[in-house]
Amino acid sequence: MKLADKVAIVTGGGRGIGRAIVLSFAREEASVVVSARTAPEIEEVAREVEKFGRRSLALQADVSREEDVQNMVDQTLKAFGRVDILVNNAGTNLPFRNVADLTLAEWNRVLEVNLTGPFLCSRAVLPAMIRQRSGKIINISSIGARYAAAGRSPYRTSKAALLQFTYCLAAEVKQYGIDVNAVCPGPTDTRMMKDIARGNLFPALTRPEEIAEVVLFLVSEASSAITGTAIDAFGLNNPLFR
Repeated sequence: MKLADKVAIVTGGGRGIGRAIVLSFAREEASVVVSARTAPEIEEVAREVEKFGRRSLALQADVSREEDVQNMVDQTLKAFGRVDILVNNAGTNLPFRNVADLTLAEWNRVLEVNLTGPFLCSRAVLPAMIRQRSGKIINISSIGARYAAAGRSPYRTSKAALLQFTYCLAAEVKQYGIDVNAVCPGPTDTRMMKDIARGNLFPALTRPEEIAEVVLFLVSEASSAITGTAIDAFGLNNPLFR
């Protein structure tokens, strides 16, 4: 199996793309730490992981809080002794909001979760990965990192900045055998997408499982030549097709 004996942390793992990633890892024999702010969701996903015969932990955490992130990684190392994979998937968004109408609190919250969260999580796992001389870090960005749109400045700014963070971190840690990449999904069939895209029509929403397959490739040995890269997974919503 592709991930036999690997230990993965997936933030935002309770539903949508995160849940699909967790289950794809479990199918490939990884042990998975499922993290999010909502305990019932991650506990259910952890039980699904265990049905594959793999170990799992459900750890409630807000990735924008330094103490929550450090506790998540400490508990992972206590339970498994190592961490091989980190998927920074937790994210948040706002309904359509022009800059003139944004509050500072709204702006800060989106950047705290979507950008500061991946920084905190990556920083927390790096000591273990550096000791191991191996590791895979995947940041879930967005088609919004590539294209601007009115009313979407906090989200798209945070996701664009996340790509630069990916590239910078990849350059820093390649010497330790750690690969860092990003995935930019297009509109995907998730609760967040449906909440913020009311009235917008797309040719077809990508399934979360399709994004999970891209992530699975990036954390497997098959991607050993790939680091410091962002893969666009736009599906039928690729602007080329419009």
